[in-house]
Amino acid sequence: MRTLLILGRVSSLPTIWSNCLAGWWLSGGGNWLSLVWVTFGCSLLYVAGMFLNDAFDAQYDRQRRVTRPIPSGAITEREVWSWGLGLLVLGIICLAVMGLVPAILTLFLVGTILVYEAIHKAVALAPVLMAFCRCLVYLIGASVAARGIAGLAIWSSLALGAYVVGVSYLARKADTQLSMEYWPLLFLAAPFFLAWLVNEKVIFHPVGVIFVGLIVWVLLALRLALWSTVRNIGYGVSMLLAGIPLVDCLAVGEPTHPISWLFVAWFLLVLVLQQRIPAT
Repeated sequence: MRTLLILGRVSSLPTIWSNCLAGWWLSGGGNWLSLVWVTFGCSLLYVAGMFLNDAFDAQYDRQRRVTRPIPSGAITEREVWSWGLGLLVLGIICLAVMGLVPAILTLFLVGTILVYEAIHKAVALAPVLMAFCRCLVYLIGASVAARGIAGLAIWSSLALGAYVVGVSYLARKADTQLSMEYWPLLFLAAPFFLAWLVNEKVIFHPVGVIFVGLIVWVLLALRLALWSTVRNIGYGVSMLLAGIPLVDCLAVGEPTHPISWLFVAWFLLVLVLQQRIPAT
C-alpha cells in the first residue's frame, strides 16, 4: 500500500480537491454532488498521471533515482503501467458522464497528461504543460457550476497555472541539478497580482490576511530552497505545492466564509501527508 501511495504522490491530492472547489465556487457553485463527482474523477486522473510518470521515467530512474518504486523492486514496471492506464480510463468515464463541456475538457486534460509524461525530461517548456493540466482541472470544476465557466474562474485558473510553472521549474532544477535562472520564479507572483487587481487595496481587505500569509509562506519556501546555508530545493518545492490550497483560497477571496476553512484544512492536510509520503 505504501508503494502505491508513493507512486500516486497522494500527499498532494488535496490540492486537486482545492482546484475543483475554487473553480466551482467562482463560477457560482450549485450542486454539491456534481462537485464531489468531478473532484473524484479529477483525483483519479491525477493519481493516474503520477503512476504514468514513473512508468515513462522507469529507465531514467534506474540510472539516477534507484530508490523509486520500480528500480528498487517494490513493484514491476508492468504493474505501474496497468495501474496508471486503468485509473486514467476510470477518470475519463467519471468525467465524461457529466456533460459535453466536462467531457471535452477531460480529453484535453488526458492528452496533455500523456504528452507531458512522454516529453517532460527532454523539453524545457514542460512546466507549461504541467500548468495547463492544473488550469484544466480548475475549469472542469467550473464547468459543472451554476454559471458554467465564468470569467474570474478563467483568470484564476491562469494565475494558478503561472504559479505551477514556477513550482515545476524549481522542481525540475532539483531533479536535474542544472544551473538555475531565477526569472521563471516570478511566475509564483501571478496569484498575488490577480488578487491585487480584483480586490482594491487588498492589504486592507479581509482577504489581506490570506494575501500576506501566502506571501510569507512562498518566501519561506524560496529561502529554504535557494538562500539558506544548506539548500534543500526538494523541501522548498514541497512547501510550494502545499501552498496551492492557499492560492485557491486567495482566488475565492472569502476569508470570513466557512468555505475558506476547507482550503486551510487541505493546506494542513498536505503538510501532514508530506511527513509520510514524498510530494515529488
